[in-house]
Amino acid sequence: MCLGDQIRSERYRKNLSQLSLSQQCGLHRSYIGLIERGEKNITVINCMKVANALGISLSELIARVESSLISRDCLAEVS
Repeated sequence: MCLGDQIRSERYRKNLSQLSLSQQCGLHRSYIGLIERGEKNITVINCMKVANALGISLSELIARVESSLISRDCLAEVS
């Protein structure tokens, strides 16, 4: 869920719709929605495609997720 939240937040910051993001990374729009809502797991390759389309590195995206997990004390959810 935290990964989807970070993708959605960055998409909003870039003023992108799910459709335009999906077109930029070559994934279906509904797949982006499923990821953002935490209803679908994403592969590392697709995560890299999304990060690149958002103009950030995969490591930056993961760092944001990690920071979000720590600040929201979500680490118990991951264990």
